[in-house]
Amino acid sequence: ARLGPPEVNVTPCLNCINVTMKLPTSHYREKGKLLSLIDIYEELDYEITLKSQDREDKRAQEKTTEEVFSTVIEELYPSRNYCVSVVVSASLNKHSIPSPWKCVLSGSMAHPGYHLAAVAGAVCVSLVIGAALKSLHAGGYFLLGKSLPRALV
Repeated sequence: ARLGPPEVNVTPCLNCINVTMKLPTSHYREKGKLLSLIDIYEELDYEITLKSQDREDKRAQEKTTEEVFSTVIEELYPSRNYCVSVVVSASLNKHSIPSPWKCVLSGSMAHPGYHLAAVAGAVCVSLVIGAALKSLHAGGYFLLGKSLPRALV
């Protein structure tokens, strides 16, 4: 019997994508109960193929003992379209059907709230530094415009 395809969901994160997978259902029953693939095989291998506009990469094969699991693919270019397909196999069953391609734009730094927070933070820091310098100047730490003593000239 062929394994697959798994259910795949892809969500963007900052310069990365989060891939959530759900193992395909099995058709085996024991005492009237439908067995999961984990019940049958205990451990399964999965392989993610990542496709972008200019290349296609197979990621290293990983193992799972969970029905639903996820992984994060990092170090991606921001705001670029990435597609993933996942194939699940077992040591005793290499006949697999890959999932349909699922695509998403990877996240970027330019989230709407992010720019605003960065600008507001910079303004606050500038005000704090300005206030500190002003108080130092008022306290006489900076002798602006005063001539140096003759011994130092």
